[in-house]
Amino acid sequence: MKRPVYRGLGIVCIALGAIGIFLPLLPTTPFLILAAWFFSRSHPEWEARLLEHPQLGPAIVAWRTRSVIPVFAKLAAAAMLAVSSGLAWLSWSPPWAYLPLVSAALVLSWMLSRPSR
Repeated sequence: MKRPVYRGLGIVCIALGAIGIFLPLLPTTPFLILAAWFFSRSHPEWEARLLEHPQLGPAIVAWRTRSVIPVFAKLAAAAMLAVSSGLAWLSWSPPWAYLPLVSAALVLSWMLSRPSR
């Protein structure tokens, strides 16, 4: 019973990661890491395809083996969070305008505490 649920959750994570490529506030890599975890328990072939992907695979493998976030990913995430927070600040009214700023600060502080390669 768990396998179909894990497979479905993996597919949802892949879809969210793909959407995150285009939407600044939705992160791509964490969803792909989660998808690989779900696929490891439900569909090993899909996990292998994800890990062997030339662009996406290295970040997932680095996270699994050493809990490492590449410097490029940190910089890209920081830039996208800044853009998203700035746009929200300009278009939302308080107190909602603070929500993206606080979220970005929490995510960035956690991300910067992780090692880089």
